[in-house]
Amino acid sequence: MSSAIQDVLSILDLEPLEVNLFRGRSPQSSWQRVFGGQVIGQSLVAACRTVDDVARRPPHSLHAYFLLGGDPKVPIIYEVDRIRDGRSFTTRRVIAIQHGRPIFSMEVSFHIAEDGLTHQLEMPDVPKPEALPGESEIRARVLPLMPDPVRRYYERERPIELRPVEYGRYLGEKIEGGRFHVWIRATGRLPDEPAIHQCVLAYASDMTLLDAALIPHGKTVFHEDIMAASLDHALWFHRPFRADEWLLYMQESPSLAGARGFSRGSIFAGNGTLVASVAQEGLLRQRRSQQA
Repeated sequence: MSSAIQDVLSILDLEPLEVNLFRGRSPQSSWQRVFGGQVIGQSLVAACRTVDDVARRPPHSLHAYFLLGGDPKVPIIYEVDRIRDGRSFTTRRVIAIQHGRPIFSMEVSFHIAEDGLTHQLEMPDVPKPEALPGESEIRARVLPLMPDPVRRYYERERPIELRPVEYGRYLGEKIEGGRFHVWIRATGRLPDEPAIHQCVLAYASDMTLLDAALIPHGKTVFHEDIMAASLDHALWFHRPFRADEWLLYMQESPSLAGARGFSRGSIFAGNGTLVASVAQEGLLRQRRSQQA
């Protein structure tokens, strides 16, 4: 298992402080703000740890708001409110606190599995991850051509392996239709508990989605004239999956207006099963050059 995914599992293993109260830490990296996916994942862990039968009653949806930028230098306190414990559904509210102020809030709903009618969106026909450039090939052939901020991002050891189908967008190529597809998976074998896979996917779901809102404009969040920050995040779990096996993350953006970009995503297992859906709005301000 890579050290990066080991670090993520360690970060997701919150310290219990009291009933409904947990403490999480951030990796000591060069990031000036806490990665949004980390707070989503840690909040989901905190909520799951207050549900006694989480194996029978897994989370099926979460809805979150980013309130303030997180400080990676100090711990994050997670306070869980046990709103409801019903026969079929359980609801939790989680508040993440730093410096005495809420920086993030999230509600999570849990549901006992039920049988019934079923249908799903069809998985798009894209190249399989084995047919795309792997890490070594990207480093040797593609990275030298990428802009410096993108190259530095892909050079770092990451807990989630990314294989973009349309990786040419990072080389300045325009994507027809505005859809972006990327294969993702954890860089090491995860424990078998389903909740761990859901928390790791919650962590990963924030990695590239906001960037999709810039596709129609030929830009990425790595451009120097773009200031980006997540505002809210919603995730629905539809069917069981493993986050250490390849998942296809299909992304598109129906709207960008008022400096707010809206993106949505569908996540498929390798066999075509739709396992999760995601939606996010983010702040995408265009920096104005300073006139002398």
